[in-house]
Amino acid sequence: MSTFWIILTACLASSACALVGSFLVLRKQAMLGDAISHAVLPGIAIAFLLTASRNTFPMLIGAGAFGLLTVYLTEKLQRRGRLMNDASMGIVFTTLFAIGVIIVTVFAGQVDLDQECILYGEIAYVPWDIWIFNGMNMGPRPVWILGFVLLLNIAFVTGCYKELKIYAFDRQLAVSMGIPVLFVHYGLMGTVSFSTIAAFESVGAILVVALIVVPPATAYLLSQRLSLMLVLSVVFGIMSSVSGYYLALWTNSSIAGAIAVMTGVFFMLALFFNPADGVIVRRFRGRSESSKQMLEFIPERRETKVSVR
Repeated sequence: MSTFWIILTACLASSACALVGSFLVLRKQAMLGDAISHAVLPGIAIAFLLTASRNTFPMLIGAGAFGLLTVYLTEKLQRRGRLMNDASMGIVFTTLFAIGVIIVTVFAGQVDLDQECILYGEIAYVPWDIWIFNGMNMGPRPVWILGFVLLLNIAFVTGCYKELKIYAFDRQLAVSMGIPVLFVHYGLMGTVSFSTIAAFESVGAILVVALIVVPPATAYLLSQRLSLMLVLSVVFGIMSSVSGYYLALWTNSSIAGAIAVMTGVFFMLALFFNPADGVIVRRFRGRSESSKQMLEFIPERRETKVSVR
């Protein structure tokens, strides 16, 4: 039964991250997920200090606030400080992450908070993190949290699908069409923040980054339609979760690390063997085309009749 809960948790986390990560990939802001996943640490620490508990709701509020703060400060530095997007992003998230590490280090004795758990997670402990409601065993708490966040992401994507689609490909067009770009933008960043914090305790920040970026990037190589890309990104996330779990059992290694490895494996398979534009497919296609061109220059063989008298 523990295997079922672990795999279900990983699948819920990968699905929630892949949905919102697809739009970050399309916006060429994939590393913003990495920035948010680290910059929300002060929000988590402050929420713990204020509540002295591991209650999920304050954690979501604190992480969401600092996730949006990361986006806001990054854009301000880019516009006002005349910095490139990657430079401003690096400044903001490293500063906020460092502040979070300091808060955790100084006040770690007052609350049950471990930075290693936040960074690396331990999904193997999920079956024992039980939610008791009115004396009833409701099952693992992370499953309920991630299930709620997944439903929230699905509701946001389906409710704002048209707006997100235009915003992802052309922000200026979205502005000219009267689409509330700020609402869509910060709504997307908010869901990224919520997805990050929901998966923190279970899979850790490192795997969250892999789940936000790699499955959508893999789907991007295999599709040219947004709807198909969203479906494929979720599928690759689930496939990575299931195969990564059994890889960890086989190698007796970290489950989160094995899942991250499998996301890379599926990406490499799509990169090299994509039927439409894979590296190996293009190489063989180029060879076949060059062979055809060479054959066109070979003169036709003419039959000669030899008469014997």
